[in-house]
Amino acid sequence: MGRGDLSDGQWAVLEPLLPVAVLGRPSLGRRRLIDGIRWRVRTGAPWRDLPSGYGPWQTVYGLFRRWQRDGTWPELLTRLQARADADGLITWEMAARDFPGRPTKQVSEF
Repeated sequence: MGRGDLSDGQWAVLEPLLPVAVLGRPSLGRRRLIDGIRWRVRTGAPWRDLPSGYGPWQTVYGLFRRWQRDGTWPELLTRLQARADADGLITWEMAARDFPGRPTKQVSEF
């Protein structure tokens, strides 16, 4: 397991929330593929530079894109947030910053 890979506890929370795998070729192991996606997103490296321990970069990228197109990533985030909220791990607070009618030069530069 790499330094940034999912722990057993994290995987136990995430695995039941994943979509049911469709028919096709056998998977290389979703945990390994997801760890590969997380490595790439964390490092910002090109897909082709993905360490071979995560599987072929084309397979990892294919899962990433498929879930990006079908809305799986936002759905996973929503499910994880709902679980954390139900467990009392999220405090929902609203913060607002009131600006004058016209932003100052310093504010508009950001």
